[in-house]
Amino acid sequence: MQIKKDDNVIVLTGKDKGKKGKILRVFPKLNRVAVDGVNMYKKNQKPKRKGEKGQIMEKAGTIHASNVKKQ
Repeated sequence: MQIKKDDNVIVLTGKDKGKKGKILRVFPKLNRVAVDGVNMYKKNQKPKRKGEKGQIMEKAGTIHASNVKKQ
């Protein structure tokens, strides 16, 4: 069974075990997937223009494809 973008999955292991989400991106060569709302991390972004403030963005990290199951 193949996991594709926009599939709904449930996380089987790790700190986000039991969470459900939608696949945002698939990295077949690395055998990893990015799931919406799972393995989130914060990234600081510098201001792009003068006078603008920097911001803290929250992004979804990747998890191994074997740790998710299609619903």
